[in-house]
Amino acid sequence: MQGDFFAKRRRNSLIFIAILLLLTFASIIITEYNVVKGFTSVPKAVQWAFSNFYPNEKAMNKLPDILVKLKKTVLMSIAATTVAAVFAFLFAILGSHTTRINGFFSSISRAIATVFRNIDVAAWAMILLFSFGQSELTGYFALFFGSFGFLTRAFMETIDEISSSSVEALKATGANYFPIIIQSVIPSSISRMISWILFMVETNIRQATLIGILTGTGIGFSFSLYYKSLNYHAASLVVIVVIAAILIIEYISNYVRRVIM
Repeated sequence: MQGDFFAKRRRNSLIFIAILLLLTFASIIITEYNVVKGFTSVPKAVQWAFSNFYPNEKAMNKLPDILVKLKKTVLMSIAATTVAAVFAFLFAILGSHTTRINGFFSSISRAIATVFRNIDVAAWAMILLFSFGQSELTGYFALFFGSFGFLTRAFMETIDEISSSSVEALKATGANYFPIIIQSVIPSSISRMISWILFMVETNIRQATLIGILTGTGIGFSFSLYYKSLNYHAASLVVIVVIAAILIIEYISNYVRRVIM
């Protein structure tokens, strides 16, 4: 019996691999992608990067302006994430199986979170461009909507996973709805929620660079401007500054997680 089970798993795995290979070859044929040329061009690309894509003395003169744009991008990412976290917490309370008021509000909350979570931040930016144009407000709302959907789902799972036993205990004592939220849900899940918020801040700083290219704002616009004007040395400086900022934010986030978890 056990042998049949493992044989079935191996057969299913082989079928999956065969389908995956078939789709890969079909994609290569349809797109006319030259696999050999793709791999052989990698050394040339690396050589070009080392020859052209590095900051020189002239590019370093643009560092103050790049840092100003980076500051705006980071602050916008933090603001969008924290405001989205407040709304996400409210919707998570309504949508969680542990703290929901009734099934109707829970279903509505989960449906809204699903819609917002499954639309990519870049897609939100393109949608919002029609309403707000190329402005920082477009980038802010794109990050806000993306963060709201992700955090709502994360908060729901956190509440259901961590707070269910304590909520049931308080309900058994006759506690009302709001005291349960204040005395049980928030204290038991706040550290995990802060961890999710920090993760979202890191993600949004990366996303904000792409959003800036679409909306013509922030550090992303600086990169686009330098790259399109063939100023590769300044563009490389933007990339280095963004990577450094992400690493610093990640270090701070990991330190905060170690403290609160």
